[in-house]
Amino acid sequence: MKVILKEEVKSLGSIGSVVNVADGYARNYLIPKNLAVEANTKNIKALEHDKKKIEARAKKIRNTAQDLSDRLAGLTLTVSAKVGEGEKLFGSITTMDIAEALKKEGFDIERKKIMLDEPIKRLGSFTVGIKIHPQVTSQLALHVVAE
Repeated sequence: MKVILKEEVKSLGSIGSVVNVADGYARNYLIPKNLAVEANTKNIKALEHDKKKIEARAKKIRNTAQDLSDRLAGLTLTVSAKVGEGEKLFGSITTMDIAEALKKEGFDIERKKIMLDEPIKRLGSFTVGIKIHPQVTSQLALHVVAE
């Protein structure tokens, strides 16, 4: 089934894209969640008509993400944790811990958007990637200190 995406879907495409998906995926997930509409002649003509609005909305979302990225790049986040012998942490610092620390700083970032290869298990300074938008990523300076 061909559908027109109304929102950005990670595995399919961006706003306004016409994609071919399985019938069940379209009927049971995309259309009920208002992420897509069926690509019939009426909806395709409406898409062409609304193309400028869609592009303006996508540009606004990208600009907002870029502003957030710039603010995050200037932030140095400090997380404290309990430490044992040899500066090894009891447990580890995960994406959930980083998301909570960001929330305390006033940034509402989902933990899924924080790109951490493996949990942090020692003290020190680290650089953590945050994927704010498919086209916008930011680097966050993270300092892990002893509690």
